[in-house]
Amino acid sequence: MVTVGSPAPVPGPSGAEAGLDGNPFARASTLPYGMPDFAAIRTAHFRPAFAAGIAEQRALIASLAASTQEPTFATLLEPLEHGSAILRRVSRVFFHLVGADGTPELLEIEKEISPQLAALEDLQHLDAALFARLDALHRAAVAGTAELTAEQRHILERTHQRFLLRGARLDAVRREELAALNQEISQAQTAFSQAVKADLKAAAVHVEDEAQLAGLDAGQKGAARAAAQEAGRDGFLLTLILPTVQPLLSVLEDRSVRERLHRASVERGGRTWELAAQIAALRARRAEMLGFEDFAALAVADRTAALPVAVEDLFGHAIGPAMANLEQERERIAARAAADGITELAPWDWPFYAERIRQEEYAVDRAELAPYFVLDRVLEDGVFRAAGEVYGLRFLEREDLVPPHPQARIWEVREADGTGIGLFIGDYFTRDTKRGGAWMTSLSVQSRREGTSPIVLNTMNVSAPAPGEPALVSLDEVRTMFHEFGHALHGLLSDVEHPSVSGTAVPRDVVEFPSQVNEMWALRPEILEHCARHAVTGESVPPRLVAKVEAASRWGEGFATVEYLAAAVLDWRWHRMGADVVVTDPRAFEAEQLEAAGLAHPLVAPRYRTGYFDHTFSGGYAAGYYSYLWAEAFDADSVAWFEEQLAAGVPLREAGEAFRAGVLGIGGSRDLLEAYREFRGRDRDVRFLLERRGLL
Repeated sequence: MVTVGSPAPVPGPSGAEAGLDGNPFARASTLPYGMPDFAAIRTAHFRPAFAAGIAEQRALIASLAASTQEPTFATLLEPLEHGSAILRRVSRVFFHLVGADGTPELLEIEKEISPQLAALEDLQHLDAALFARLDALHRAAVAGTAELTAEQRHILERTHQRFLLRGARLDAVRREELAALNQEISQAQTAFSQAVKADLKAAAVHVEDEAQLAGLDAGQKGAARAAAQEAGRDGFLLTLILPTVQPLLSVLEDRSVRERLHRASVERGGRTWELAAQIAALRARRAEMLGFEDFAALAVADRTAALPVAVEDLFGHAIGPAMANLEQERERIAARAAADGITELAPWDWPFYAERIRQEEYAVDRAELAPYFVLDRVLEDGVFRAAGEVYGLRFLEREDLVPPHPQARIWEVREADGTGIGLFIGDYFTRDTKRGGAWMTSLSVQSRREGTSPIVLNTMNVSAPAPGEPALVSLDEVRTMFHEFGHALHGLLSDVEHPSVSGTAVPRDVVEFPSQVNEMWALRPEILEHCARHAVTGESVPPRLVAKVEAASRWGEGFATVEYLAAAVLDWRWHRMGADVVVTDPRAFEAEQLEAAGLAHPLVAPRYRTGYFDHTFSGGYAAGYYSYLWAEAFDADSVAWFEEQLAAGVPLREAGEAFRAGVLGIGGSRDLLEAYREFRGRDRDVRFLLERRGLL
């Protein structure tokens, strides 16, 4: 994608000259905080806006490459990082909608546009004249003759490295080959993503007899009935979420329905398996062209891990202890299932009996807990309240602004003194046109230099309630709400000069760090007393229930860690193969790699199998799914820091301001390892991560 931020003046067609009269993307929005005018945006606006934006970006690249000016930050990097204003505006809106409301019309445009944008990336990074000017500026900076701020120097280093990693030093013939290869990769990734979404919808399990849904509460049955009606079917439809383990497996009493739901989940995908192998092979060829032994080595070169050995060392610390924990859990689960006459445990039994043990041995009844988590109250009296208590933020709903989708809502975010920061948009309910999972995106980013403010979105897939019923969220969904809002805070609280390093524009393997830290507030008693109130009676969640949840927090950690590690290692092994390796049977390759890593288990599948691993084969986490564990090491260390501060009597707001200034506010404007060392007074200590996951 193109770089972000508000533009410096660039050559190229104006909105009118490009035939964009009346197109909302032709000019900057005049709405508060530059909010895109979704009341005016139509599908017909995207193609012409992309055409104009791509033309404008091409003209900019040509102008910068041909310039005879001395390359400086102002004359080269600023216009390069800002890019085409039209392209930036349309891209942000379009790709948000493709994920959140991907209609067939939008998906068709995505197929057309993605290769064009990939070609534009190559046009920029493979332009020899442009790189020569960038290289000259970089040499001047190294020699100390270029006047740069610390932030500008960091941007220059990152930009120069990005050009190198994308082939800037290749000769003309190889640059052309790489550009063609990148086109092929882009097309395959788009095809994979769209197929995963279609497979997810097609895998829904149809149940006609309500008796087979024993264990589901009224809300869950209502949601299944509504899903069936929407699909034009009688009875009930159990829709799937993207990860392997489906939440309903923990409550469905009918073993045959559990088996159907599990098999529907793990057997998803047909063409996607071959596409995954194709994408991995293409990426391996790309890495070879750029002088790397494999794609994983290329991928980590500009991350904080830097070298594959660092990632593999992290896996080495975790796999053995995690499998040992899993075996202890298996023994307990098998014994509990045997009490019900099940002598041969199956994968679809594990979530069900894990929940039974949670209820019986830890006395945590999720059904008893469920009515206390109403989505709106968790958001406003939980997520927002925590942000207020830690960072002093205030939230005002803006019903005067039109959201990207009718189900979404918009809030203005303000400082404690009332100063406006930006906008937050929440879009929480699942729909057929929305891809699975949960994520954060930005429609605008903070920049002091450009005077732009952040507009961030959180998108989830919470089951819509039956008519007249409140929307309830599970405990896992409560944690996800806090997690995704941690990403939102990273964007909202950014305080940098230049837009290209704003908010979440950090190395991929630490982008999850702030979001994971924000999960620490989800079960704090001072937050729960406000947000966890019974949907009918309004009573606060009893302290005994919270105590039970906390006591049970480590139960299931073996399973959770192993299913995550299995997915992370799969992603890694797909990208550790060299360009000479040909995978003819992707399913066999998956099994072989899990076995070799010591993660093969007949009862535990990876969190994402190859055929629906959208994160790695189209979602930006290629050779990067390890990042969740890598970032959690920073997260666990930071949570320990917060606890140390509070135990020492430091006010929560004071600790929050220190974390805001030292971590959240800097975005990608500094080296994270160096900044964290300065904030913490030392490097991260992985001991806190190992303790949290029970791996010591």
